[in-house]
Amino acid sequence: MEWETVIGLEIHAQLSTKSKIFSGSSTAYGAEPNTQASLIDLGMPGVLPVLNKEAVHMAVKFGLAIDAHLAPRSVFARKNYFYPDLPKGYQISQYELPIVGIGHMDIELEDGSIKRIGVTRAHLEEDAGKSLHEDFQGQTGIDLNRAGTPLLEIVSEPDMRNAKEAVAYMKKLHALVRYLGVCDGNMQEGSFRCDANVSVRRPGAEFGTRAEIKNLNSFKFIERAINHEVERQIDIIESGGKVVQETRLYDPDRNETRSMRSKEDANDYRYFPDPDLLPVELTPEFIESVRATLPELPNAKKVRFMDAYKLSAYDADMLTQSRDVADYFEAVAQACGDAKLAANWVNGELAAALNRAGIELADVPVTADAFAGLLKRILDNTISGKIAKEVFDAMWNGEGDADTVIDKKGLKQITDTGAIEAMIDDIIAANPKQTEEYRAGKDKLFGFFVGAAMKASKGKANPDQVNAILKQKLAG
Repeated sequence: MEWETVIGLEIHAQLSTKSKIFSGSSTAYGAEPNTQASLIDLGMPGVLPVLNKEAVHMAVKFGLAIDAHLAPRSVFARKNYFYPDLPKGYQISQYELPIVGIGHMDIELEDGSIKRIGVTRAHLEEDAGKSLHEDFQGQTGIDLNRAGTPLLEIVSEPDMRNAKEAVAYMKKLHALVRYLGVCDGNMQEGSFRCDANVSVRRPGAEFGTRAEIKNLNSFKFIERAINHEVERQIDIIESGGKVVQETRLYDPDRNETRSMRSKEDANDYRYFPDPDLLPVELTPEFIESVRATLPELPNAKKVRFMDAYKLSAYDADMLTQSRDVADYFEAVAQACGDAKLAANWVNGELAAALNRAGIELADVPVTADAFAGLLKRILDNTISGKIAKEVFDAMWNGEGDADTVIDKKGLKQITDTGAIEAMIDDIIAANPKQTEEYRAGKDKLFGFFVGAAMKASKGKANPDQVNAILKQKLAG
């Protein structure tokens, strides 16, 4: 009998506030250890936390974007546990009354169908510090710069049935929080990470015992970790064993999960309302003021791109996965006047160059205006699409705008009909055997002649003219 996988994700999105959720300490990444931790973050006696209003604003913004219930009254609680990088001995979080209640996200599956994933809740909380091991042989260092950093923990329903669905859901959330501007989504710096709760069961049976895989910060690792955990649990059950409820870590080098600690239940944390913080009460006026700040969301933008620019669903989907990419595309499309050409180049050459360089669009060395300038030279037949790639590489390397590169390298397209005819006459004369075979019906040889013509012109002959003249000449 088949096994069914059950997956729920707890995603931690670090909110993009300048200061921490309960203190004025900076949240800037990369500072020297323990230089951004105040007495409040350390939980010293006699200090009191003060809630950061911007964190509340961002949580409400997220709740509105997933069509969630917003609690008119939410409460902060103390989640009690001991850990070396949690100096207070408790984490300020929300428990029974979170600020964002039930909502949903729709994901697109590989077969093109849409699946709705339930969001159980999204609550505000502070992050803990960080344990350091690399520079402390046989010891552990503690960096409390992260202590008190605002997090929005987004808890899903156990609605996902395989690792690919989990990745699709996480990517959708990743794009959404970046569109909203509530999280920078930087997974390498830990700004967006998740815990995956994984169990297996026979179809229709009750949920099995779940294991939690902690701190996954890569889409690739999430998929691999879940797949490994599913296989591990099935092997245990089919061997007559029982899965233990526990927290596990994923080791990407060995592609395996391993036990970290037993998994606590909520009762073990002895939650109780934090006496130092008042309940958060949201007025309808505040909620509406936040709603007014919502940007155009990815799904709406995708539909608009398909309608306004006549793009395919695939192109529109690719272009709207990132707000930066969508904005860049629109600027290029409007400046060059050909949305389809702009989509092809942004999704193709530009995306490949970003991937090769390992950089984000914010750091791209070719501005949208300059990129549009390159596409204009394709549209007015100054250069061919093939030559345009050479020009783009030069622009990427800082050699100037499209016109400068074209002039400097002598890349203008050859459109002189007489010159192209003379070149093709020479090619036909130099290849009598291929000419005879083509005229005898071997049509595939046409590509040979096109290639020879483009090679002879160093890629600068107008392809349309080459094709037309070749057909005429080869027809005899």
